Amino acid sequence: MARLRRDRTLVLMALPGIAALVVFHYVALLGNVIAWKDYRPYLSIIECDWVGWQNFEVITGGDPAFMRAVTNTLVLTVVQTVFVFPAPIILALLLNSVLNTRVKRVVQSVLYLPHFLSWVVVVAIFQQVLGGAGLLNSFLRAQGVDTLDIIGNPDLFVALLTSQVVWKDTGWATILFLAALANIDPALYEASAVDGASRWRQLLHVTLPGLRGIIILLLILRLGDSLTVGFEQIILQQHAVGVAASEVIDTYVFNHGVVGNAWGEAAAVGLVKGVIGTVLVLGANKVAHLFGEQGVYRA
Repeated sequence: MARLRRDRTLVLMALPGIAALVVFHYVALLGNVIAWKDYRPYLSIIECDWVGWQNFEVITGGDPAFMRAVTNTLVLTVVQTVFVFPAPIILALLLNSVLNTRVKRVVQSVLYLPHFLSWVVVVAIFQQVLGGAGLLNSFLRAQGVDTLDIIGNPDLFVALLTSQVVWKDTGWATILFLAALANIDPALYEASAVDGASRWRQLLHVTLPGLRGIIILLLILRLGDSLTVGFEQIILQQHAVGVAASEVIDTYVFNHGVVGNAWGEAAAVGLVKGVIGTVLVLGANKVAHLFGEQGVYRA
């Protein structure tokens, strides 16, 4: 109570944000009840009939469209974890090695910029560069070389999505790693240099251990969000490659639930996805505690 009285001004300032969080996130969770109902948008939730676990049969029954969406989601998750997650770490290490402060700030500003572009703009840029009538193919035609089918090629869709994510978000994601690098005691580097450690050994024994906490924290959060691989980014390009190559769980919920009017089944899929994400976060956090790290919350 003493702390509450002391911080009453800050608490009052935080109340609108807390109220929005409670109303639009926690109270809205009650809407998941439609996963057990034959929901119709023109009826209230109370008026809709109960159907029990029937809506979950789209998951347990092995629906081919749903299984295809799960497979594509897992493939994208693995690829983006391998290539997207380490990219900010590598970029932060490279930026941290730049000695000229002015050059570093200019490079950081340029790399941060794509993060503030919407996916509509990012997809349009890639289409203008890599599309059939884009800059790349226009240049190849001028040179008398065969054009490349990149944007509409289902076999290259995963690589295209991954490259877009790397281009858009890698620069912005370096902020946390640069902050962690700034907190590493310079005396550790001096001591290691006196002991004859090379730059490579300083990286392995000083820099990476200093980043371990933030890396584990972000990896835990990444696992919790692993089944979300970019709804807006994919739905904007789905028509170019077809549903078979691009359908993921989020687009399946939209196409099957909103467009196909299977609201209850879509809610069931979304609910199961959320539960799996929660279990992954809790499990990964427990593993982090076993390795002596704080994780998302303290043990």
